[in-house]
Amino acid sequence: MRVRTLAATAAVAALTATGLTLPLAGSAAAVETPRFDFNGDGYADIAVGIPNATVDGKAKAGYVSVIFGGPQSPSQSTGVISQADAGIPGTPEAGDRFGSSVAPVDVDGDGVHELVVGASGESLTADQLKDEGTITVLDGWGPGAQGTTVARGTSEFSGIGRTLATGDYDGDGDTDLAYGENGEEGGALKFRPGPLTADPVTPTTLRGYGMGGNTRALTTGDFDGDGRDDLAATWQATEDSGTFITRWDAQGAPAQWWAGSDRGSALAAADFDSDGTDDLAVGLVQPNPEAEGTPCEDRLGGAVLLLKGSKTSGFGGETQCVTQSSAEVGGAAEEGDDFGAALAAGDLNADGHPELVVGVPGEDVGTVRDAGGYVTLNGTVNGLHGGLARSQSTANMPGTAEAGDRFGAQVAVGDHNRDGLRDTAISAPGENAGEPRSGGVWFAPTSTTETYPQGKSLTPFGFALPNGTLGYGEVLGG
Repeated sequence: MRVRTLAATAAVAALTATGLTLPLAGSAAAVETPRFDFNGDGYADIAVGIPNATVDGKAKAGYVSVIFGGPQSPSQSTGVISQADAGIPGTPEAGDRFGSSVAPVDVDGDGVHELVVGASGESLTADQLKDEGTITVLDGWGPGAQGTTVARGTSEFSGIGRTLATGDYDGDGDTDLAYGENGEEGGALKFRPGPLTADPVTPTTLRGYGMGGNTRALTTGDFDGDGRDDLAATWQATEDSGTFITRWDAQGAPAQWWAGSDRGSALAAADFDSDGTDDLAVGLVQPNPEAEGTPCEDRLGGAVLLLKGSKTSGFGGETQCVTQSSAEVGGAAEEGDDFGAALAAGDLNADGHPELVVGVPGEDVGTVRDAGGYVTLNGTVNGLHGGLARSQSTANMPGTAEAGDRFGAQVAVGDHNRDGLRDTAISAPGENAGEPRSGGVWFAPTSTTETYPQGKSLTPFGFALPNGTLGYGEVLGG
């Protein structure tokens, strides 16, 4: 049973009266093992990719930054890592976009996470106009950090490193890598089995796409409840699109398990209804123009499609469509809101039902255009219901809502202060646009007693990161 303070209960009543609901924290939250702990201190960390950063005078060479969790809140960021560091493969070149994607991985199983980093514009020849792309695993932080390239694009159009995901998909105990690869006419989803070492490994093509096809987002989940990692992908081609799930059998062989025609810009997996199978949320969902229909007919301002997990072949037989016009969801559905452009899932209130954090970077705050915000949808036995909306104009959220901030462009969930309650990280890559250090990440803690606990802004200026740090928070992992 959840215990609520009188103040918190009153806050819920007030919010419900205005069409909003609040996920309140349980009183007996257990401290979890962080999904991403880069320095082994037990606190969840936040990885930030800055692919547009200037390095050694090279525009968009890119680098990565890690915001370390701590007892009070995330605050410590010890420098950055780029291809200018001695232990990292390659050299910084204009357009490499090192930091195009980031994901945690525990390569050796020691509980301290390595960081997988994509460089989608990396050229593998002297021709800098080619974008084969690379994916590198970083081990350690600071001057002694080492990097290992674990995947390389195979053509000048490959651009690998834009989208990636990790998990033990084939069930052999090693962490594997999945990533999108483009081609001259079509793209593909690739699988690179672990261990993620420097040994050459030929990837497997899980699915090819038609003309102009590319992988838009990936996520890992257990959609059939068998205790093994499955891979979900959403993709788009010139005249086709869709979302599908790949499973690996007991012999480690992959096969498409489920496919649908709707596509999205973001994915998240969690067991929102606590039935023993992960559900799949598809953000900013759009129908295939060739399909006869879609579960989300009303998509004004953006929509999130929830596909419910199943232990049989009936995955996706039950669906739910959520917009800002849905009951008790904060905000109002308006053209260009981009509700669902970013997604992250986790049990914020320790009630056993994960919440879904939805980025709304195109949200207008009053008359301030594209200031952005996010909505926390409540997990229930019946799926998602209601959700509190926040922006930089909300109480205890630092900063001011300004045009073009795009607060909510990326979101992540983790227990960054180790109080047993997962917190939310929100990025605003448009913050202070036009300045030599732009963008930022906001930390929004979860509390058992407060509706709006004091948040914290984490900016490249505050971390004294170098000039040329543009769009801090464009890529977020945690």
